[in-house]
Amino acid sequence: MPAALEIRITLAGAERVVAGGTTAGEALEADGRAIVAATINGQPRDLAAEVADGDVVEPITIDSEEGRAILRHSTAHVMAQAVQEIFPDARLGIGPPVENGFYYDFDVEHPFTPDDLKRIEKRMREIVKQGQVFSRRAVSDEAARDELAAEPYKLELIGLKGGAADEESVEVGGDQLTIYDNLDPKSGELCWKDLCRGPHLPSTRAIPAFKLMRSGGAYWRGSEKNPQLQRIYGTAWESREKQDDYLHLLEEAEKRDHRKLGAELDLFSFPTELGSGLAVFHPKGGVVRRLMEDYSRRRHEEAGYSFVNTPHITKENLYQISGHLDWYADGMFPPMELEGARYYLKPMNCPMHNLIFRSRGRSYRELPLRLFEFGSVYRYEKSGVVHGLTRVRGMTQDDAHIYCTRDQMQDELKSLLRFVLGLLRDYGLDDFYLELSTRNPEKSIGSDEVWEEATEALRVAAQAENLDLVLDPAGAAFYGPKISVQARDAIGRTWQMSTIQVDLNLPERFELEFQGADGSRQRPVMIHRALFGSIERFFGVLVEHYAGAFPPWLAPVQVIGIPISDAHVPYLNDVAKRLRERGIRVEVDSSADRMQKKIRNAQKAKVPYMLLAGDEDIAAGAVSFRYRNGDQKNGIPLEEAITEITTAVENRLQV
Repeated sequence: MPAALEIRITLAGAERVVAGGTTAGEALEADGRAIVAATINGQPRDLAAEVADGDVVEPITIDSEEGRAILRHSTAHVMAQAVQEIFPDARLGIGPPVENGFYYDFDVEHPFTPDDLKRIEKRMREIVKQGQVFSRRAVSDEAARDELAAEPYKLELIGLKGGAADEESVEVGGDQLTIYDNLDPKSGELCWKDLCRGPHLPSTRAIPAFKLMRSGGAYWRGSEKNPQLQRIYGTAWESREKQDDYLHLLEEAEKRDHRKLGAELDLFSFPTELGSGLAVFHPKGGVVRRLMEDYSRRRHEEAGYSFVNTPHITKENLYQISGHLDWYADGMFPPMELEGARYYLKPMNCPMHNLIFRSRGRSYRELPLRLFEFGSVYRYEKSGVVHGLTRVRGMTQDDAHIYCTRDQMQDELKSLLRFVLGLLRDYGLDDFYLELSTRNPEKSIGSDEVWEEATEALRVAAQAENLDLVLDPAGAAFYGPKISVQARDAIGRTWQMSTIQVDLNLPERFELEFQGADGSRQRPVMIHRALFGSIERFFGVLVEHYAGAFPPWLAPVQVIGIPISDAHVPYLNDVAKRLRERGIRVEVDSSADRMQKKIRNAQKAKVPYMLLAGDEDIAAGAVSFRYRNGDQKNGIPLEEAITEITTAVENRLQV
């Protein structure tokens, strides 16, 4: 049937009449560089897609989240084409966009080398310069199998069409198979093709900036039972400036890597004798950890929490009651057999806190009851995701569970959120947004009504803080929705910190009750709350946030005395004694090193204050201040110097 002479579409909110056969790119007057794709009735499409009568068309710009994903997906295709041209025997896996970049998996005989990546990147730049056109075409299953007969992994994806997991659906998607051809812009000849959902950029010339980053092994479809492929990671951006900013961020992040700084500053280590994901804290790291815990304890005491302790292992029945063995077994270590019973290392403290609540009768007069524990828990994280202190197998949670009435729930949530945000600010984090994780119907317990009540209570509490609230659909734990505090660090990276979860299900499973004012037996609301998440993870985040240069109140060594010569050591020892009497952690470097070497050592150790003393300082009853940023003040009276240090520590100044 011939196309209609005129059709009506909605463009940027306004109705517009265009000729039949008009493409989205023509309707948007897109140049293919700033506007790189379109949404048609809410679905992302290529600019070459024709619009139909009644369509709603919106532009996708290259600097939008969706635009960057299209850019990166297109760049992944260019990379795969370059790989197969250089390594003709390479077989294709999948190549999706990911946060800040893209990757593609290949089945090759040997792992890629750095020189291989240089060759691939060079060929990619040639393809980009050539301006090959991305052209979409629908194919039947049979035709796709014929065309891709030499690509066994693509054939497997064809079999998963419509029911593929998210990662594979990036390549297949929906119920219709499509192939994207890369065409020579002059001759129209086929240069390369791939099974893909799209959309893509109009041509390779629309790729402004990219760089290959690294390669490594990856199991096909993420399963250790499948073949190991070679994955190449890259990044791509809408401008060279944006890419340079990102690469600079990576350089800065590498300098701040807590694993590297942990070793350099002698804070912690991961002995191979203990096993993956199990850390030991050295004396200096132990100081920081104790300070974190002590301050948290004090703030919790002021907020009316009661401290409890629970064991590290339990009989399996406890986690059968809670539901963890049904819903969380993959995250638990295998059981131990003892005296005819099976015991588990605890992955969560909440079931044990429920037993404390249930240990005797409770009255509404006791509520809200706030229980708090620094509880060690153990989770079986896969070896591929274990990462320094930020993803461990043994951790200590600053775990709280609050039991309250339904009438108290809203006020308690608002108070909790203010408490959490205030404590995070005390540790130097002050740029937040909130994330609300909602129910996954396939991995949860309880009725819809209960979940809706809990979710709405969290939403109201979150909105009261006037912070951005982002939804995390289906991201909740199996027993209740949660708010996560997402904090940005000093270089703008986001970390998930504190969590608050409303749970109306575990009180039911544990048959928790309290006596109401009218004498009736009622179920409490249970609120789960972790402030640090885990002390280990929070420690790692703080190391990276501060680049190891902790503020004075958290620094393992707050002051180091540096004598001009050995004759000045006794004077600095007296100064150190006075500082210790004020609770300051101080050392005097009486080593045989020259003074300049001592200063360099103190700066390398990121000590906040260096106090230097020579003949003139001693005669004046003074010291010379040197800060770790290199600034210096000379001849400061001793009492004034002590006051400056103690004031900074007591007020938790970010010096």
